[in-house]
Amino acid sequence: MKPFEFIAGSAKAGILLICDHASNRIPNELGSLGIEAEVLGLHIASDIGAAGVTRGLAARLGVQAVLTTVSRLVIDCNRPPGHAGSIPAVSHGIVVPGNRDLSPEQRRAREAAYFHPYHARVAAELALLEQRQGGQAVLVSIHSFTPVLADTARPWHAGVLSDADRRLADFFLAALRAESGLVVGDNEPYSGRHPEGFSCQTHGDAMGRLNVLIEIRQDLLLDEIGISAWVERLGGVLEAVLATGIAAVKGGQGPAMAEPGSAA
Repeated sequence: MKPFEFIAGSAKAGILLICDHASNRIPNELGSLGIEAEVLGLHIASDIGAAGVTRGLAARLGVQAVLTTVSRLVIDCNRPPGHAGSIPAVSHGIVVPGNRDLSPEQRRAREAAYFHPYHARVAAELALLEQRQGGQAVLVSIHSFTPVLADTARPWHAGVLSDADRRLADFFLAALRAESGLVVGDNEPYSGRHPEGFSCQTHGDAMGRLNVLIEIRQDLLLDEIGISAWVERLGGVLEAVLATGIAAVKGGQGPAMAEPGSAA
């Protein structure tokens, strides 16, 4: 099994899309990890709908994308090696027998097979974009979240996550919150602040690149109609980024449609 899926871009937009939790597949050599087949349909195995949105955005904008090809239960590519959630023995109350009592060598083998190749390709594609553009690339990470967690309903339709560099996040917040009836969280329902958000921090903040992590509620991505709607919505925001000019966003300018940080 290849450690990542790569989509080549045709546009010179300087944007790379990534999807850290794109797949629910388990490599043959790991068997079933000791879990029931139905678990692979749950959020703990992959971010439902996120891969479809990522592929749709790549097609609409003509930009590059890198997606994971194994389940986050095999290894979570948005957690650093050694993190408690990197190779979880228990996820949201579900035991994963195939991840229990792994030796350091077994952990390193998974990292070498899937985690490091994925991040190496992300880094390489960003560097190649910058070589072609003569300026820093932009990183956009696509995720999804469950509508209910621990019996608590989550009211957001989407979340915009960021850490130290909020420039692109503020641009997205302003654009999405300008849409009537759309409830958008700022670092909700999850936080993008350290120590969370490994991919954006590593390839974005640490390298001085504009970056943002977008979370979409999964019940809005259950079919092609829902996925297409979010591709259009997010694609429009990214087109606004390009129309405004990446340099303008870097300077802290947001889109004209709304003020960053306005109420949802």
